[in-house]
Amino acid sequence: MSFAVYDFRADIRNILVTPQIRSRFLRMEPGQTARRHSHDLGHEIFLILQGEAEFEIDGEKQVIRPGQLCVALTDQMHQVRVVGDEPVIMYLSVTPHIQPTHTFWIDDDQKEPPHFMPNSAYDVTPSPSLTTEQYIDEHLNTVDAVAKAAQAFAAAQHEQAN
Repeated sequence: MSFAVYDFRADIRNILVTPQIRSRFLRMEPGQTARRHSHDLGHEIFLILQGEAEFEIDGEKQVIRPGQLCVALTDQMHQVRVVGDEPVIMYLSVTPHIQPTHTFWIDDDQKEPPHFMPNSAYDVTPSPSLTTEQYIDEHLNTVDAVAKAAQAFAAAQHEQAN
């Protein structure tokens, strides 16, 4: 069995969405600006494949070009804006990827209430056989599994340090 290969010229979508990571190719049009946000739990990595984009991370702005990468760490406010006349295509990943993944802000000091993104935002078709309560249970089970894995990892680190 072969493994999947993805091409940014054809696969403008989510590639992998798990609690450990979300990765995707994203296309933004000239003049388009993404909403400013941060991530409470994860880091976000951006690799520009086509076009030019101005990134603002923690108040600092830089234009990123094809082949260049930047990172917004946990809790760093960030925003991206397409500059120039060419669409931008980027690879991005958020890790870990646990809902709610995005924190939006009313101003620099006041968070909006948590926003849970719909499954359609991750190219996932919801199962019509599952109820809302079942989805909530699935989400909570995933969060518990990540917490358990983190505790096991921490215990292993402490053991190795001694």
